[in-house]
Amino acid sequence: MTIESLPGSSGYLDLYPERKMSYFKNLYVLGLTVTAGIGGLLFGYDTGVISGALLYIKDDFEAVKESSFLQETIVSMALVGAIIGAAAGGWINDYYGRKKATLIADIVFALGSVVMAAAPDPYVLILGRLLVGLGVGVASVTAPVYIAEASPSEIRGGLVSTNVLMITGGQFISYLVNLAFTEVPGTWRWMLGVSGIPAVIQFSLMLFMPESPRWLFMKDDRSKAIDVLSKIYNFARLEDEIDYLTDQLEQERQNRSKVRYLDVFKTKEIRLAFLAGAGLQAFQQFTGINTVMYYSPTIVQMAGFESNQLAILLSLIVAGMNAAGTILGIYLIDHVGRKKLALTSLSGVFVSLLILSGAFFAESSNSTNALYGWIAVLGLALYIGFFSPGMGPVPWTVNSEIYPEAYRGMCGGMAATVNWISNLIVAQSFLSLAEAAGTGATFLILAGIAAVAFVFVIAYVPETKGLTFEEVEKIWKERAWGRDGQDAERLLEQGNES
Repeated sequence: MTIESLPGSSGYLDLYPERKMSYFKNLYVLGLTVTAGIGGLLFGYDTGVISGALLYIKDDFEAVKESSFLQETIVSMALVGAIIGAAAGGWINDYYGRKKATLIADIVFALGSVVMAAAPDPYVLILGRLLVGLGVGVASVTAPVYIAEASPSEIRGGLVSTNVLMITGGQFISYLVNLAFTEVPGTWRWMLGVSGIPAVIQFSLMLFMPESPRWLFMKDDRSKAIDVLSKIYNFARLEDEIDYLTDQLEQERQNRSKVRYLDVFKTKEIRLAFLAGAGLQAFQQFTGINTVMYYSPTIVQMAGFESNQLAILLSLIVAGMNAAGTILGIYLIDHVGRKKLALTSLSGVFVSLLILSGAFFAESSNSTNALYGWIAVLGLALYIGFFSPGMGPVPWTVNSEIYPEAYRGMCGGMAATVNWISNLIVAQSFLSLAEAAGTGATFLILAGIAAVAFVFVIAYVPETKGLTFEEVEKIWKERAWGRDGQDAERLLEQGNES
C-alpha cells in the first residue's frame, strides 16, 4: 500500500471521494470530541477565574492582602501543578490509556475545586490550586491526543481545534461567573468551587466514551478497536482503516518497548519533531497571549481607563473575541493549513504588538490625550483577532499529529510541559518587566519574539494538513536522513547493533 493510497490520505480520498468525512457527518465523532474537549473548558476556566476571585480572597484573608508573595503563589500554584500534571500526563496516557487519563484528571480537578471552596486559610487554598493544576495539566495532554487519534485525518485539525475553542470558551465563562457572583455571600468560594461541575459532567460522560482505537490496537485489543472504528467510518472505508492500522501499528508495538525519554533527543527525526512541537508551544506563550488574558483589565487601565467596570467589560469583550476567533480557526485549519495559518497569525500579532507598543510610548509622553488609550485598546483587539484563529489552535493541533504512535503521549506531555513553563514565566514576569522597562518597551520585546517565531515556523514546522500520521512520520524521516531516510536509518541501527 503506497502513501498516496493510505486511508485518509489525499490520494485515497481523491480515489474514493464518497468516503470523505465532514464535521457534522458523524455525530458519534462530534460527541466524542465535545466530551474530551470539556478538559479544555476546565483549562480555560481555571486560568481565567482567579483574576476576579483574588480580589475577594484578599478581603477574607488579611495575610493575602498584606503579602504580594502569597497573591502570586495563589495564582501561579495552578501553573506549577499543570507543569507537573503535563509532565506526568504523557506517561499516564501511554500506560493507562487516553480514557483513564481523562477520568483521573477529572477526579483530581474535582477534588481540588472542593478543597479551594472550603479552604479555611490561604495555605489550604494553595493546596487546592495545586490539585486543580495537576488535573488541568493531565487534561491538556490527553484531550488533543484522544481527539486526534479518533478523528478522520481530513477533519482532524478542526476537531482538535474544538478543544482550543473550549479553552477560550472556559475563559469567557470565567469572566461571566466572576460578574455573576460579585454580590453573593462567599463570593470567591463560589467562583472557584463551581469549576468542579464540568469535571463531574465530563467524568460521567467519559464513562460511556470509548478508548482511543489506536491505543487499543497498540494494546492488542483488536476487537474493541474495530468496534470503535465501526462507529466512526462507513463499511467501505472501515476495512481499509483496519488493515492500515494493523500494518502500521505492528511495527510501532515492537518499537514501543524500546521507547525512553532520552530517545526523544537521541533519535534525529523525533528530535526534529519535538523541536517543532515544543517550539510552537513556547512561542504561543512568549508572543504574549496569556499576558493579554491574565492582565487585560490591567492593560486597559494602563491605557488610561481607570474605571474597574469598564476594564472588566472591555476584558469580557476581549475574551469573547478570543472564542469567536477560535471558531474561525476551526474552519481555516483544515482549509488553509496549519503552517500558512500560523504565519498569517504571527504577521498580524507582530503588527498588533507594534501598535500597542507605539500607543503606550505615545501615552507616556502625553498622558492627557485619550486617543492613545483607544489606540491601545484597538491594538489589543487586533492582537486577539489575529492570534486566536492561528497561534491559538495550531500548536495544539500540530503537537497531536507530528509524533509517531510510540512517542505521541510522551512527546505530547513534554511539549505541553514546555507550554505551561512558558506560561508561568510570562505570567510571573510581565508586570515586573512593564514596571522596569515600560509597557511600550515590553510590547516591543513581544513583537520581536513574534518575528523570531515567524522565522521558526518557516524553518522548522512542516505542513500537516490532511496527512495521515504515517505521512507526517515520513516527512521527519526525510528531513532527518534525506529521501532514502528509512534505508539510512536502518543501516545506522545495524551499525549500532554490531
